[in-house]
Order: sequence, then C-alpha cells, then structure tokens
Amino acid sequence: MPRVDTLVAAFAHALFWSAATLGCYVAGKRTHRRLQRWWSTPLLLAPLLLIALALALHEDYADYIRQTHWLVALLGPVTVAFAIPLWEQRALIRRHGLLLAGGAVIGSATAMLSVWLLADVLGLHGTLLLSLLPRSMSTPFAMAVSAEIGGRPNLTAVFVVLTGVLGSALGDAVLVLLPLRSRLARGALLGMGAHGAGVARAHGIGREEGSIAGLLMVLVGVLNVLLAPLLAHWF
Repeated sequence: MPRVDTLVAAFAHALFWSAATLGCYVAGKRTHRRLQRWWSTPLLLAPLLLIALALALHEDYADYIRQTHWLVALLGPVTVAFAIPLWEQRALIRRHGLLLAGGAVIGSATAMLSVWLLADVLGLHGTLLLSLLPRSMSTPFAMAVSAEIGGRPNLTAVFVVLTGVLGSALGDAVLVLLPLRSRLARGALLGMGAHGAGVARAHGIGREEGSIAGLLMVLVGVLNVLLAPLLAHWF
C-alpha cells in the first residue's frame, strides 16, 4: 500500500494545480473585465498563465492533466446543463426554429468543410485532422465529438479556444464589413463563428443577440453530438 506521506504529497500536488487553474481563470476574468480586449479573454489568458507556471516549475502536461482531471470530468454535467438554455429560449425557437436549424446545419457543414480543405492544402491528416474538425463547437460538445470520430479531445480543446478567441476578435470587423441589421443575423454570426467567446461578445452588443448566439451555439453542439457516429463512419 502507498505510504501516507506519498498520498499526502499526491493530494497536495493535485490541490495546488487545481487551485492554480481556478486562480488563473479568475485572474483572467478580472483582467478582461477591466481591459475589454480580445486578447484579454480568460480563454486565452488562463492557459498562457498556466503554461508559464508549468514551465517555471518544470511540470509536464501529463502530470498536470492527471492532477486536474476532475475539472475535465465536469464537462459531462456541463453538456447536460445546456438543455436549460434550450428550455428557457423555447419561445425564440418557436419563432425562428427553421432559420436557427438551417443556420446550425449550414454553419457546421461549412466549418468542417473549410477545415477539411485547409488541412488537405497543408498536408494535415490522421489524428490531427480529426481533432481539428469539431473546432467550431463549444468545448464540451467538441471534446465529445472528437473522441467519437477518433481525434484527441485535449488537442481539440486547444483548437476550440483558438477558434473562439480569434472568432470573437474578428467578429466586430465582420459586422462592420457586413452591416447586418437583423439581431438574429448578428447573434447567429457570433454564436456560430466563435461559440462561447462569441456569445459573450454578442451579449455585449445586445440582449437578443446574446440569446440567439447562445441558442445557436447549443443547437450546433447538440446537432454534432447526435451526428458524431455518422461522422466517425465517414471519416
């Protein structure tokens, strides 16, 4: 049996990295609240802070994820909790159901096709390509789809963060170039193009834009999780 001091050391190690992860995220949120810049989003700042800390302490990724795996396990309940906004926005779904469903299907197909074509041009294949395909979904859905089709969920999570940060940063520019007057269109653009980060940006524009962005993000995730077995067979 493991010695008591070994168990205590392992528990302290896990507690340290769990606290560091949560602390970096809180620091990122506070920083973003003050600066309100695309590069200050906690989705970008928190991983960068953790990487810097891990390098300073000579900690490798395998050890880190082993100590904080319980945070990843929480993605399961988070995925189920996405049913709540669907219920809360049922009136919006009834009004714009066909448009939202069509946007989810077309947006998902366009995102995956663009990844496929770009990967083919760059010579990316195998696990890397399969990990890239679900990048345009929120993290819980993307990791589930990645695991189903043969990708690496942890790698997919990195691509999701990058897509969200860059999509949110480019969202304002796209809205200027495409002066969309419809709140539905503005919210759908941000929700589809930048998932969670896009939803946050859409809420900054208006309440209805934020609701539509969040709803489309959830619909895209549910759609792709349901189609994951088909995607696994196809790819």
